[in-house]
Amino acid sequence: MGAPRRNRKKYEKPKDIWNLQRINSDNSLKDEFGLKNMKELWKVQSEISNLRANIRTLLSGVYTNPIVEQNIINRLVKYGISSESPTLDSLLDLKENAILERRLQSVVFRHGLARTMKQARQLITHGFIAINGKKVNRPGMLVSKEDEPGIGYYKPIKIELNKPEHAEESAASDSEANGAEAAATQEATTEQQAVAQEAQSS
Repeated sequence: MGAPRRNRKKYEKPKDIWNLQRINSDNSLKDEFGLKNMKELWKVQSEISNLRANIRTLLSGVYTNPIVEQNIINRLVKYGISSESPTLDSLLDLKENAILERRLQSVVFRHGLARTMKQARQLITHGFIAINGKKVNRPGMLVSKEDEPGIGYYKPIKIELNKPEHAEESAASDSEANGAEAAATQEATTEQQAVAQEAQSS
């Protein structure tokens, strides 16, 4: 038997750990994308930091390798993190949202398979979500553009999904129309009662 492998951390904590502005910004991202804890966000931030470091090295001319450059671009395009034909300069502006949006949890919610981000995470961890018929239980898994159409339920489940915006607008317009019709009916009834009272008094 060899020596046991020592697992290394896949993230680095922020240097300004007690910066209130950074804390508020990270908390908003954590709530928006339904992350379990800050470690998940720090992993994404560390990945972006390493990516920027590699890109700066390529742009500086100290180390040039067309294969490495193309591999970086291909990976970001494959997972929908960047546009179809990005440049290294444009990739320096990459934000956390670009990667967080491609997590399985986010894609499940955006496709309308769950009502909230937290429910999307719960469905994934409990084995209700599949990609191309294969069950997956990792909410942080990055989904490629090729696999995205194959996302669906692994086993039957009944979820009352939120109504689309156009349905809410049509319902609101229907309620307004019904209210106007009721008001017109009430007004006509009032006029008829007034005419009847005048006829009786005369």
